[in-house]
Amino acid sequence: MWTVILAYSRTKYYFYAYYVLKTLVAIVCEGNVHCLALAYVADVVPESRRASVFGVLSGIASSAFVCGNLSTRFLSTGSTFQVAAIVAIIALVYTRMFLPEPLIKDQISTKGIETICLLEKAPKNKFQLFKTLPSFNDVLCLLRNSSTFLHAAIVSFFANVAHVGLDSSLLYFLKAQFHFNKNQFADLLIISGIAGSISQLLLMPILVPALGEEKLLSVGLFFSCVHILLNSIAWSSWVPYASALISVMSIFVMPCLKSIASKQVGPNEQGKVQGCITGICSFASVVSPLIFSPLTALFLSDHAPFHFPGFGLASAAFALMIAFIESFMISSARSVNDCSLSKSDSEEP
Repeated sequence: MWTVILAYSRTKYYFYAYYVLKTLVAIVCEGNVHCLALAYVADVVPESRRASVFGVLSGIASSAFVCGNLSTRFLSTGSTFQVAAIVAIIALVYTRMFLPEPLIKDQISTKGIETICLLEKAPKNKFQLFKTLPSFNDVLCLLRNSSTFLHAAIVSFFANVAHVGLDSSLLYFLKAQFHFNKNQFADLLIISGIAGSISQLLLMPILVPALGEEKLLSVGLFFSCVHILLNSIAWSSWVPYASALISVMSIFVMPCLKSIASKQVGPNEQGKVQGCITGICSFASVVSPLIFSPLTALFLSDHAPFHFPGFGLASAAFALMIAFIESFMISSARSVNDCSLSKSDSEEP
Protein backbone atom coordinates (compact mmCIF):
# COMPACT_ATOMS: atom_id res chain seq x y z
CA MET A 1 0.00 0.00 0.00
CA TRP A 2 3.00 2.29 0.35
CA THR A 3 3.04 2.55 -3.46
CA VAL A 4 0.21 5.07 -3.05
CA ILE A 5 2.85 7.59 -1.95
CA LEU A 6 4.83 7.26 -5.19
CA ALA A 7 1.62 7.12 -7.19
CA TYR A 8 0.80 10.58 -5.80
CA SER A 9 4.27 12.11 -6.22
CA ARG A 10 7.84 11.00 -6.84
CA THR A 11 9.72 14.01 -5.54
CA LYS A 12 12.59 13.60 -3.10
CA TYR A 13 10.63 14.00 0.13
CA TYR A 14 7.84 11.70 -1.00
CA PHE A 15 10.44 9.10 -1.88
CA TYR A 16 11.93 9.40 1.62
CA ALA A 17 8.45 8.99 3.11
CA TYR A 18 7.90 5.93 0.91
CA TYR A 19 11.21 4.42 1.96
CA VAL A 20 10.62 4.98 5.69
CA LEU A 21 7.06 3.62 5.55
CA LYS A 22 8.12 0.58 3.53
CA THR A 23 10.90 -0.15 6.02
CA LEU A 24 8.57 0.10 9.01
CA VAL A 25 5.94 -2.08 7.36
CA ALA A 26 8.58 -4.64 6.38
CA ILE A 27 9.80 -4.82 9.99
CA VAL A 28 6.29 -5.67 11.18
CA CYS A 29 4.86 -7.83 8.42
CA GLU A 30 7.39 -8.64 5.67
CA GLY A 31 6.34 -11.87 3.97
CA ASN A 32 3.09 -12.15 5.92
CA VAL A 33 0.84 -12.20 2.86
CA HIS A 34 2.57 -15.18 1.28
CA CYS A 35 2.96 -16.93 4.63
CA LEU A 36 -0.71 -16.57 5.57
CA ALA A 37 -1.81 -17.56 2.07
CA LEU A 38 0.08 -20.84 2.43
CA ALA A 39 -1.38 -21.40 5.90
CA TYR A 40 -4.86 -20.73 4.52
CA VAL A 41 -4.35 -23.26 1.71
CA ALA A 42 -3.02 -25.81 4.20
CA ASP A 43 -6.20 -25.38 6.25
CA VAL A 44 -8.59 -26.09 3.39
CA VAL A 45 -6.67 -28.59 1.21
CA PRO A 46 -6.06 -32.28 2.09
CA GLU A 47 -2.46 -33.37 2.68
CA SER A 48 -2.37 -35.53 -0.45
CA ARG A 49 -3.06 -32.52 -2.70
CA ARG A 50 -1.24 -29.86 -0.71
CA ALA A 51 2.07 -29.82 -2.64
CA SER A 52 0.27 -29.49 -5.98
CA VAL A 53 -1.90 -26.64 -4.71
CA PHE A 54 1.14 -24.90 -3.19
CA GLY A 55 2.74 -25.18 -6.63
CA VAL A 56 -0.33 -23.70 -8.30
CA LEU A 57 -0.30 -20.82 -5.80
CA SER A 58 3.38 -20.16 -6.50
CA GLY A 59 2.69 -20.46 -10.24
CA ILE A 60 0.02 -17.78 -10.01
CA ALA A 61 2.48 -15.57 -8.12
CA SER A 62 5.08 -16.17 -10.86
CA SER A 63 2.50 -15.28 -13.50
CA ALA A 64 1.72 -12.06 -11.65
CA PHE A 65 5.46 -11.32 -11.54
CA VAL A 66 5.68 -11.78 -15.32
CA CYS A 67 2.63 -9.58 -15.92
CA GLY A 68 4.07 -6.89 -13.68
CA ASN A 69 7.38 -6.89 -15.55
CA LEU A 70 5.66 -6.83 -18.93
CA SER A 71 3.34 -4.00 -17.92
CA THR A 72 6.29 -1.74 -17.13
CA ARG A 73 7.24 -1.91 -20.82
CA PHE A 74 3.96 -0.21 -21.77
CA LEU A 75 3.25 2.07 -18.80
CA SER A 76 4.95 5.29 -17.85
CA THR A 77 6.75 5.51 -14.52
CA GLY A 78 3.90 7.42 -12.88
CA SER A 79 1.23 5.10 -14.28
CA THR A 80 3.16 2.05 -13.03
CA PHE A 81 2.87 3.15 -9.40
CA GLN A 82 -0.76 4.16 -9.83
CA VAL A 83 -1.69 0.76 -11.29
CA ALA A 84 0.26 -0.99 -8.52
CA ALA A 85 -1.62 0.96 -5.86
CA ILE A 86 -5.01 0.20 -7.45
CA VAL A 87 -4.23 -3.53 -7.70
CA ALA A 88 -3.13 -3.59 -4.04
CA ILE A 89 -6.40 -1.93 -2.98
CA ILE A 90 -8.42 -4.44 -5.04
CA ALA A 91 -6.56 -7.32 -3.36
CA LEU A 92 -7.27 -5.85 0.08
CA VAL A 93 -10.99 -5.37 -0.63
CA TYR A 94 -11.33 -8.85 -2.12
CA THR A 95 -9.61 -10.46 0.87
CA ARG A 96 -11.77 -8.59 3.36
CA MET A 97 -15.09 -9.20 1.61
CA PHE A 98 -14.87 -12.60 -0.08
CA LEU A 99 -12.26 -14.73 1.71
CA PRO A 100 -13.92 -16.78 4.50
CA GLU A 101 -12.19 -17.92 7.67
CA PRO A 102 -11.41 -21.63 7.08
CA LEU A 103 -10.90 -22.85 10.64
CA ILE A 104 -13.69 -23.23 13.15
CA LYS A 105 -12.92 -24.99 16.42
CA ASP A 106 -16.10 -27.06 16.35
CA GLN A 107 -15.31 -28.34 12.86
CA ILE A 108 -11.80 -29.29 13.90
CA SER A 109 -13.02 -31.26 16.90
CA THR A 110 -15.63 -33.19 14.91
CA LYS A 111 -13.51 -34.13 11.89
CA GLY A 112 -10.97 -36.22 13.77
CA ILE A 113 -7.82 -34.53 12.61
CA GLU A 114 -5.06 -37.14 12.25
CA THR A 115 -2.09 -34.80 12.14
CA ILE A 116 -0.37 -34.43 15.49
CA CYS A 117 -0.42 -30.90 16.88
CA LEU A 118 3.20 -30.67 17.94
CA LEU A 119 2.95 -27.45 19.91
CA GLU A 120 -0.21 -28.54 21.73
CA LYS A 121 1.15 -32.02 22.58
CA ALA A 122 4.59 -30.81 23.63
CA PRO A 123 5.32 -30.98 27.37
CA LYS A 124 5.56 -27.67 29.15
CA ASN A 125 8.86 -26.55 30.60
CA LYS A 126 9.16 -23.88 33.24
CA PHE A 127 12.46 -22.65 31.83
CA GLN A 128 12.13 -20.52 28.73
CA LEU A 129 15.05 -18.95 26.94
CA PHE A 130 13.04 -15.93 25.77
CA LYS A 131 10.04 -15.41 28.06
CA THR A 132 9.02 -12.24 26.24
CA LEU A 133 9.18 -13.92 22.81
CA PRO A 134 6.70 -16.82 22.89
CA SER A 135 6.78 -17.17 19.11
CA PHE A 136 10.54 -17.73 19.23
CA ASN A 137 10.08 -20.47 21.80
CA ASP A 138 7.45 -22.07 19.57
CA VAL A 139 9.93 -22.00 16.68
CA LEU A 140 12.51 -23.78 18.85
CA CYS A 141 9.85 -26.30 19.81
CA LEU A 142 9.00 -27.00 16.17
CA LEU A 143 12.66 -27.45 15.27
CA ARG A 144 13.29 -29.83 18.17
CA ASN A 145 10.01 -31.69 17.95
CA SER A 146 10.28 -32.93 14.35
CA SER A 147 13.48 -34.08 12.68
CA THR A 148 11.77 -33.76 9.29
CA PHE A 149 10.92 -30.14 9.96
CA LEU A 150 14.47 -29.48 11.16
CA HIS A 151 15.95 -30.85 7.93
CA ALA A 152 13.40 -28.88 5.89
CA ALA A 153 14.42 -25.70 7.74
CA ILE A 154 18.11 -26.34 7.01
CA VAL A 155 17.35 -26.93 3.33
CA SER A 156 15.28 -23.74 3.15
CA PHE A 157 18.12 -21.72 4.71
CA PHE A 158 20.85 -22.88 2.33
CA ALA A 159 18.55 -22.78 -0.70
CA ASN A 160 17.52 -19.21 0.06
CA VAL A 161 21.14 -18.18 0.73
CA ALA A 162 21.98 -19.45 -2.76
CA HIS A 163 18.99 -17.89 -4.52
CA VAL A 164 19.44 -14.48 -2.90
CA GLY A 165 23.16 -14.70 -3.65
CA LEU A 166 22.28 -15.30 -7.29
CA ASP A 167 19.86 -12.37 -7.37
CA SER A 168 22.31 -9.99 -5.71
CA SER A 169 25.30 -10.96 -7.89
CA LEU A 170 24.01 -11.99 -11.31
CA LEU A 171 23.34 -8.50 -12.67
CA TYR A 172 26.84 -7.27 -11.79
CA PHE A 173 28.40 -10.42 -13.23
CA LEU A 174 26.49 -10.22 -16.52
CA LYS A 175 27.14 -6.49 -16.85
CA ALA A 176 30.87 -6.98 -16.32
CA GLN A 177 31.20 -10.04 -18.55
CA PHE A 178 28.73 -9.40 -21.38
CA HIS A 179 27.74 -5.73 -20.90
CA PHE A 180 24.12 -6.60 -20.12
CA ASN A 181 21.78 -3.67 -19.54
CA LYS A 182 18.65 -3.51 -17.42
CA ASN A 183 16.38 -4.50 -20.32
CA GLN A 184 18.34 -7.68 -21.01
CA PHE A 185 18.30 -8.53 -17.32
CA ALA A 186 14.54 -7.92 -17.25
CA ASP A 187 14.21 -10.31 -20.18
CA LEU A 188 15.99 -12.98 -18.13
CA LEU A 189 13.55 -12.44 -15.26
CA ILE A 190 10.59 -12.69 -17.61
CA ILE A 191 11.90 -15.93 -19.16
CA SER A 192 12.45 -17.41 -15.70
CA GLY A 193 8.99 -16.27 -14.59
CA ILE A 194 7.25 -17.75 -17.62
CA ALA A 195 9.15 -21.04 -17.27
CA GLY A 196 8.35 -21.18 -13.56
CA SER A 197 4.66 -20.42 -14.11
CA ILE A 198 4.28 -23.15 -16.72
CA SER A 199 6.14 -25.62 -14.53
CA GLN A 200 4.16 -24.98 -11.35
CA LEU A 201 0.75 -24.70 -13.00
CA LEU A 202 1.08 -27.66 -15.40
CA LEU A 203 3.98 -29.96 -14.47
CA MET A 204 3.92 -29.95 -10.68
CA PRO A 205 0.36 -31.37 -10.28
CA ILE A 206 1.52 -34.27 -12.48
CA LEU A 207 4.95 -34.88 -10.94
CA VAL A 208 4.01 -34.70 -7.25
CA PRO A 209 1.78 -37.83 -7.30
CA ALA A 210 4.34 -39.66 -9.45
CA LEU A 211 7.56 -38.81 -7.58
CA GLY A 212 6.50 -37.51 -4.17
CA GLU A 213 7.46 -34.22 -2.56
CA GLU A 214 10.81 -35.38 -1.16
CA LYS A 215 12.15 -36.61 -4.51
CA LEU A 216 10.76 -33.61 -6.36
CA LEU A 217 12.48 -31.33 -3.84
CA SER A 218 15.82 -33.02 -4.57
CA VAL A 219 15.19 -32.71 -8.32
CA GLY A 220 14.48 -29.00 -7.94
CA LEU A 221 17.61 -28.42 -5.86
CA PHE A 222 19.77 -30.31 -8.37
CA PHE A 223 18.55 -28.25 -11.32
CA SER A 224 18.86 -25.05 -9.28
CA CYS A 225 22.51 -25.92 -8.70
CA VAL A 226 23.01 -26.59 -12.43
CA HIS A 227 21.31 -23.27 -13.24
CA ILE A 228 23.69 -21.24 -11.07
CA LEU A 229 26.77 -23.19 -12.17
CA LEU A 230 25.97 -22.52 -15.83
CA ASN A 231 25.77 -18.80 -15.09
CA SER A 232 29.07 -18.89 -13.20
CA ILE A 233 30.94 -20.40 -16.17
CA ALA A 234 28.98 -18.60 -18.91
CA TRP A 235 31.20 -18.35 -22.00
CA SER A 236 28.76 -16.47 -24.23
CA SER A 237 25.87 -14.03 -23.86
CA TRP A 238 23.32 -16.69 -24.86
CA VAL A 239 24.22 -18.99 -21.95
CA PRO A 240 22.27 -17.00 -19.29
CA TYR A 241 19.16 -17.17 -21.48
CA ALA A 242 19.50 -20.94 -21.89
CA SER A 243 20.18 -21.26 -18.17
CA ALA A 244 17.00 -19.31 -17.37
CA LEU A 245 14.95 -22.06 -19.02
CA ILE A 246 16.13 -24.48 -16.31
CA SER A 247 13.66 -22.68 -14.04
CA VAL A 248 11.15 -25.17 -15.44
CA MET A 249 12.68 -27.77 -13.09
CA SER A 250 14.33 -25.65 -10.39
CA ILE A 251 11.16 -23.85 -9.32
CA PHE A 252 9.84 -26.88 -7.42
CA VAL A 253 11.97 -26.23 -4.33
CA MET A 254 9.89 -23.86 -2.20
CA PRO A 255 6.41 -25.36 -2.86
CA CYS A 256 7.74 -28.81 -1.91
CA LEU A 257 9.44 -27.45 1.22
CA LYS A 258 6.31 -25.60 2.32
CA SER A 259 4.17 -28.69 1.78
CA ILE A 260 6.56 -30.99 3.66
CA ALA A 261 6.66 -28.55 6.59
CA SER A 262 2.87 -28.16 6.67
CA LYS A 263 2.38 -31.92 7.05
CA GLN A 264 4.42 -32.02 10.24
CA VAL A 265 1.89 -30.04 12.31
CA GLY A 266 -1.80 -29.84 13.03
CA PRO A 267 -4.37 -27.40 11.64
CA ASN A 268 -3.94 -24.91 14.50
CA GLU A 269 -0.23 -24.59 13.81
CA GLN A 270 -0.08 -23.95 10.06
CA GLY A 271 0.51 -20.22 10.43
CA LYS A 272 3.39 -20.74 12.84
CA VAL A 273 5.12 -23.41 10.78
CA GLN A 274 4.86 -21.36 7.58
CA GLY A 275 6.00 -18.29 9.50
CA CYS A 276 8.99 -20.24 10.80
CA ILE A 277 10.07 -21.24 7.29
CA THR A 278 9.48 -17.69 6.04
CA GLY A 279 11.51 -16.28 8.93
CA ILE A 280 14.41 -18.62 8.18
CA CYS A 281 14.29 -17.55 4.53
CA SER A 282 14.24 -13.88 5.58
CA PHE A 283 17.29 -14.41 7.78
CA ALA A 284 19.05 -16.07 4.85
CA SER A 285 18.11 -13.07 2.70
CA VAL A 286 19.99 -10.83 5.14
CA VAL A 287 23.06 -13.05 5.41
CA SER A 288 23.45 -13.87 1.72
CA PRO A 289 24.21 -10.38 0.25
CA LEU A 290 26.75 -9.79 3.01
CA ILE A 291 28.66 -12.83 1.71
CA PHE A 292 28.15 -12.90 -2.04
CA SER A 293 28.15 -9.20 -2.97
CA PRO A 294 31.72 -8.56 -1.71
CA LEU A 295 32.83 -11.93 -3.07
CA THR A 296 31.47 -11.13 -6.53
CA ALA A 297 33.00 -7.65 -6.46
CA LEU A 298 36.39 -9.11 -5.50
CA PHE A 299 36.52 -11.65 -8.33
CA LEU A 300 35.28 -9.12 -10.88
CA SER A 301 38.04 -6.69 -9.90
CA ASP A 302 41.69 -6.60 -10.91
CA HIS A 303 42.72 -7.79 -7.43
CA ALA A 304 41.11 -11.24 -7.59
CA PRO A 305 43.22 -14.05 -6.03
CA PHE A 306 42.76 -16.04 -9.26
CA HIS A 307 40.88 -15.59 -12.51
CA PHE A 308 37.35 -16.86 -12.05
CA PRO A 309 34.83 -14.00 -12.50
CA GLY A 310 31.92 -16.29 -11.65
CA PHE A 311 33.40 -17.54 -8.38
CA GLY A 312 30.72 -15.79 -6.33
CA LEU A 313 27.99 -17.56 -8.28
CA ALA A 314 29.86 -20.86 -8.01
CA SER A 315 29.93 -20.39 -4.23
CA ALA A 316 26.15 -19.91 -4.28
CA ALA A 317 25.89 -23.17 -6.22
CA PHE A 318 27.95 -24.82 -3.47
CA ALA A 319 25.39 -23.66 -0.89
CA LEU A 320 22.69 -25.26 -3.03
CA MET A 321 24.71 -28.47 -3.15
CA ILE A 322 24.65 -28.52 0.66
CA ALA A 323 20.87 -28.12 0.54
CA PHE A 324 20.67 -30.89 -2.08
CA ILE A 325 22.59 -33.32 0.14
CA GLU A 326 20.53 -32.32 3.18
CA SER A 327 17.30 -32.97 1.26
CA PHE A 328 18.05 -36.71 1.29
CA MET A 329 17.68 -36.59 5.09
CA ILE A 330 14.06 -35.49 4.83
CA SER A 331 11.54 -38.21 5.55
CA SER A 332 7.77 -37.98 5.26
CA ALA A 333 7.36 -39.83 8.57
CA ARG A 334 6.49 -37.71 11.58
CA SER A 335 8.58 -37.92 14.71
CA VAL A 336 7.50 -36.47 18.04
CA ASN A 337 10.06 -35.83 20.77
CA ASP A 338 10.07 -33.87 23.98
CA CYS A 339 10.69 -30.19 23.59
CA SER A 340 10.47 -26.98 25.55
CA LEU A 341 7.38 -24.96 24.72
CA SER A 342 6.33 -21.48 25.59
CA LYS A 343 3.07 -21.11 27.46
CA SER A 344 1.56 -19.11 24.66
CA ASP A 345 -1.57 -20.27 22.96
CA SER A 346 -0.62 -22.38 19.97
CA GLU A 347 -3.82 -21.64 18.12
CA GLU A 348 -3.70 -19.17 15.27
CA PRO A 349 -5.53 -15.91 15.74
